[in-house]
Amino acid sequence: MRTQVAIIGAGPSGLLLGALLHKAGIDTVIVERQSGDYVLGRIRAGVLEQVTVDLLQEVGVDQRLHKEGLVHGGFELLFAGKRHRIDMHQLTGGKQVVVYGQTEVTRDLMDDRAAKGLTTIYEAENVQVHDFDSANPSVTYTKDGQSHTLQCDFIAGCDGFHGVCRASVPEGSIKEYEKVYPFGWLGVLADVPPVSHELIYANTERGFALCSMRSATRSRYYVQVPLTDKVEAWSDERFWADLKDHLDPEARESLVTGPSIEKSIAPLRSFVAEPMRFGRMFLAGDAAHIVPPTGAKGLNLAATDVKYLSDAITEYYGEKSPAGIDHYSQRCLRRIWRAERFSWWFTSLMHQFPETAGFGQKIQEAELDYLIHSESASRALAENYVGLPLNFGE
Repeated sequence: MRTQVAIIGAGPSGLLLGALLHKAGIDTVIVERQSGDYVLGRIRAGVLEQVTVDLLQEVGVDQRLHKEGLVHGGFELLFAGKRHRIDMHQLTGGKQVVVYGQTEVTRDLMDDRAAKGLTTIYEAENVQVHDFDSANPSVTYTKDGQSHTLQCDFIAGCDGFHGVCRASVPEGSIKEYEKVYPFGWLGVLADVPPVSHELIYANTERGFALCSMRSATRSRYYVQVPLTDKVEAWSDERFWADLKDHLDPEARESLVTGPSIEKSIAPLRSFVAEPMRFGRMFLAGDAAHIVPPTGAKGLNLAATDVKYLSDAITEYYGEKSPAGIDHYSQRCLRRIWRAERFSWWFTSLMHQFPETAGFGQKIQEAELDYLIHSESASRALAENYVGLPLNFGE
């Protein structure tokens, strides 16, 4: 089999890249080691920047998003027992975010690809990438006991943090930067109405909490927990009691509880791999970078990665120019490090660290107090949260 671009990974970044390239008339094959149902079973973030919404609109998969997505023009910061609203819409000249689950984004892109008859190979075993430092890269895999080779011009590694693409880069050709945080997020998904119509980010002496949602009837809540905690030790009753202790009296009173649909503990880390191009193989999304979820940047960064990559590959075929692919890594990394900085800062501001107690907690509260009373500080938070323009600083 032959294609122009072999995409490894059928998550939202791989599917979006496939949609963008198809729109440009470029042939792709997506190879995914898991089943489609497994991919859809991943519970992930749900805050979409305008840039991501625009990309989904560009490839024509925005109908359900606009029908079911929740448009947010602000969010609330809770500290010292009180809530304070950050008006993103006003502070950024009308920008906003849309709450729409990553699972739903993946489903929309998956259904669109299937409807167009584009090739996606699920449950591909022993996926390997070959000769990406030459003009003739290829991908091999096993499907239903049969070995297959996919010849291609380019390989796009959209296969996540544990994927084969970054792992196949020769030792010494890549540099990794990482910060592992000393806590995790215990998350609960439940079919209960959200406690607030906008997200609440809470800084308390007990640690961080986040009140989010997936719809008007489905809520997603998180509390900070030690990395040593086991999800089995957290009954629903214990979780709801702990969450209430993080909230202000009004939110505590209006919180609706119920049985959890899904419950898990996610560790937090910051991670970047440089560069993101190796000959004719490119890394995108979680294969190249991870951000703590505090700033809601993971999916949005992946979307801008594949936008840059699709533009570069389209330029290569359409204009016979390698300029875009030559600058892909540098262009992505500049945006990535800005998002890493914001996510690190927001995480550091909102969470309880081992050294935070006492003096550190008061410093966090003082910074938050300054942030809500300084229009310029609030604007900096808002413009980073809604997402910087694709060409920011260029």
